[in-house]
Amino acid sequence: MSCLNCSNSIVPGCKNNGSCKTGNCGKMPVFDWLSNIDFPENHKPFNVVEVRFKNGRKEYFKNEKKLKIHMGGEVIVQRNQGYDLGVVSLTGELVKLQLKRKKIKINSKEILIISRNATNKDIEKWNHAKERESYSMKRSRELARQLNLKMKIGDVEFQADNSRAIFYYTSDQRVDFRELIKLIADELKIRVEMKQIGSRQEAQRMGGIGSCGRELCCSTWLNDFRIVSTSAARYQQLSLNPQKLAGQCGKLKCCLNFELDNYVEALKSFPKSKLKLITKKGKAFIQKMDIFKRKIWVSYMRETHILFELDIEEVNKIIDLNKKDQIPESLEIFVNKKEDVKNFDYDNVVGQESITRFDKKKIKNN
Repeated sequence: MSCLNCSNSIVPGCKNNGSCKTGNCGKMPVFDWLSNIDFPENHKPFNVVEVRFKNGRKEYFKNEKKLKIHMGGEVIVQRNQGYDLGVVSLTGELVKLQLKRKKIKINSKEILIISRNATNKDIEKWNHAKERESYSMKRSRELARQLNLKMKIGDVEFQADNSRAIFYYTSDQRVDFRELIKLIADELKIRVEMKQIGSRQEAQRMGGIGSCGRELCCSTWLNDFRIVSTSAARYQQLSLNPQKLAGQCGKLKCCLNFELDNYVEALKSFPKSKLKLITKKGKAFIQKMDIFKRKIWVSYMRETHILFELDIEEVNKIIDLNKKDQIPESLEIFVNKKEDVKNFDYDNVVGQESITRFDKKKIKNN
């Protein structure tokens, strides 16, 4: 058996046979960059493992039984009621860093125990439970509509032992869903748990294609949601158009934060946009700026339609002169003269520009 992502002929963990060495199999992959590092002889491996469930939901469990666990392998984990099946997404020392980042203590009661490795029967039962999810979601939406509940059920997740189901919903207000739980539990013969999520979490679970043409970041690799404000768009000189700045969740796109630090750092060398430049020809103000080209477009207060393209160094010279109570003649002095580029004329040699070149019928040779 060979892995499609690895050059190795036999890889433990590809599909149902261990762990993939690339870590790219499945949703929300994690690359273990410490896997090839040899630790000291007295070093004991970290016994907490990261396990991934449906749609990238991750939890942490202790390997107290010292089972042979690999990335990508299915394991049976302990629950407060029953058991569940998940896929191992991370092992080793990186789990310790993840716990520290998420502020979870190792001795916390939230960290339960891994019972055993999953067998074929466990996987068959898990697949049977997943088959019930689509019908359960449709039926729960019908019942919520009959009860006139202002809520949207976006996803359903069944536990591997087929004893409990979690219904994820979104709502703008408080919803009394006690009657809905009774109806679903009586019809499906299962314990029901309702969990409210935000619009970003709903887009993460549903997935889709963004305006960039790629799959949504939240459904592929982004697992923590930070606050995105309109100031991020202002720093990047973007127009505050909600149709372009909003993602499929209806909120501001998470990618606005990706390059925000670079823009904030670059803007430190730029003057303030409200600053006025004083010349003998008149006062001027900044209309727009290009951060990465380090260009600023300035115009006079009386002639706003005429723009002068200046380098940031030239603008800073004018500001320094104004601070010394020195007034330059005009902005034209600081404009860099561009060299004229010769434009070569196009010669229509073959006749591509003729509109009627296809009208003439070709003479067939006998």
